[in-house]
Amino acid sequence: MLELILSVASGNNNIRAVILNGSRANKNIKSDDFQDYDIVYVVDELKGFESRPTWIDVFGERIILQMPNSMKIDEDDSETEEDEITYLMLFKDFNRIDLKLVEVKNILNYKDSLSKILLDKDHLFKERLGPSEEDYMIKEPSQKEFLDCCNEFWWVSTYVIKGLARDEPIYAKEMLENPVRKMFMKMLSWYVGATKGFEINLGNCNRFLKEHVSSALWKRILRTYPDSEIINIWNSLMEMISVFHELGLEVAKETGLNYKIEESINVKEYIGNMKERIINKNPAANN
Repeated sequence: MLELILSVASGNNNIRAVILNGSRANKNIKSDDFQDYDIVYVVDELKGFESRPTWIDVFGERIILQMPNSMKIDEDDSETEEDEITYLMLFKDFNRIDLKLVEVKNILNYKDSLSKILLDKDHLFKERLGPSEEDYMIKEPSQKEFLDCCNEFWWVSTYVIKGLARDEPIYAKEMLENPVRKMFMKMLSWYVGATKGFEINLGNCNRFLKEHVSSALWKRILRTYPDSEIINIWNSLMEMISVFHELGLEVAKETGLNYKIEESINVKEYIGNMKERIINKNPAANN
């Protein structure tokens, strides 16, 4: 597939360079059959490619195609192909290409440390270094970032409780798996950085997290993923709160940051006061 990608670029005068991104550009990631070909074609101009996906048929028979730049899913989606065009392609031979077209005039604005130059017809990248994980390493938090993460976690945890008390599992789970989970995973990444070093890449969606935590902590993390039963959402939140508090203290200790312990105490006390309401509606919570 890579040979085909380069062949197409070599034979098209509008395409001036080819960049490989993602896991295939990262020598530290074990290869498997599910790796995408994350490709950037640097072109003289996008004109001629706009709204004309048939030219990509050369890559093979597709199962599905998505062109996110021209889609309207969220209200703020621009539906524009003015700056770049992206083709997400899954083929019947199970290969997948995430292909992005960027104009030469905009390439200086394109930054990704995991970039391997495969073709450069005009020596556009003569001073660029080889691929590195620099952009993907854990970023050490500032005092403000740390406190804001903690505050957000404790605040949105109360929304989960509100949903549980109202017997609204969809709302409770939405709060748990979005704003609460986001802060929880942020703290986990900081914990790994504080205890193992911040020069670690946890991968997309923290896919390599398991490699950097103890088996005991990993089991606790997995227990924070519940089904839709009220009691299971409750138990997962309790586990998440316990882990977050412990790791918050550890990160503060290792980095010298301040941790507002009174904030966690106040919210845990509030949640404890709400437990009876939830138990009354869900007797299984007593078990």
